[in-house]
Amino acid sequence: MKNLMVILGLLVGTELYQNSLAQVNVNINIGSQPIWGPTGYDYVNYYYLPDLDIYYNVPQQQWVYFEGGRWITAPVLPPRYSSYDLYRLHKVVINDNQPYLRNAVYRKQYASFKGRYDQQPIRDSRDTKYYVIKNHPMHNQVANRGARPGGNPGPQPGRNNDQQRGHANGRPERAGREQGEHHGPR
Repeated sequence: MKNLMVILGLLVGTELYQNSLAQVNVNINIGSQPIWGPTGYDYVNYYYLPDLDIYYNVPQQQWVYFEGGRWITAPVLPPRYSSYDLYRLHKVVINDNQPYLRNAVYRKQYASFKGRYDQQPIRDSRDTKYYVIKNHPMHNQVANRGARPGGNPGPQPGRNNDQQRGHANGRPERAGREQGEHHGPR
């Protein structure tokens, strides 16, 4: 009986440990966030951009926008959005599975964020947790020195640290790459 209790305890402990690891993996996706995204979020499913009334799916790195009577997903924005500065536009974090299906709710709820330019983009952050993002200006310096993002390398001598780092069935339709050039942040 004592052995059974020990085995049961080990099984329960192992299950709890595995569940806690799964929870951590699900709740952190900093490395997937684009450098034009706002700082302050360890996990993001979608960004909603009220000025454009569009969504960005962070895990899939896909835009979701309404066109021709249906929701379209694409890796790049169509040319009609090319004049907007993604670093300046306000982004609302929405951790819903398919927020575009409730677009009227989100459009109304976040209408007051249109025209607001009050968020710091990840690109401009000196928080070391963002250095894991490939296009972050400090990513290569940290990677080249073998440093881990947890340490703070501080400002780099001789470097300008502020430079620019350049629907069917409820599912969005996929748009092909033939839609044009990349119109995201540069």
